[in-house]
Amino acid sequence: MAIEPSRNGGGGGGLADVIDRILDKGLVINADITVSVAGVELLGVKIRAALASFETAAKYGLEFPSGTNYETTGWKDALIAKENCPQCDKRVPVEDLITAGCPWCGWISAKAKELKPPA
Repeated sequence: MAIEPSRNGGGGGGLADVIDRILDKGLVINADITVSVAGVELLGVKIRAALASFETAAKYGLEFPSGTNYETTGWKDALIAKENCPQCDKRVPVEDLITAGCPWCGWISAKAKELKPPA
């Protein structure tokens, strides 16, 4: 899955939006560094760094350090299925999106409108 560059027409992309996008999509850096003298490799270093939310890391199968506590509320929250709101594009648990709507922008699904009693 490739990340395609895009630019918002409104020009309102701040630091919070950049961090949110990086955590949502993930960022992986691979580097192989070698020091050689006269064609003889003296030192070799392999670096792999990943920056992603728990949800993204788990989705792509990245390994977590030994001793990771999978019973925390943050980890359990990351395992809840989420989708982007069709109106504001924020990540919302699927169950909430279907039955109650988006807590960020107030968008309400057709199913939530059916479930809501008339006022």
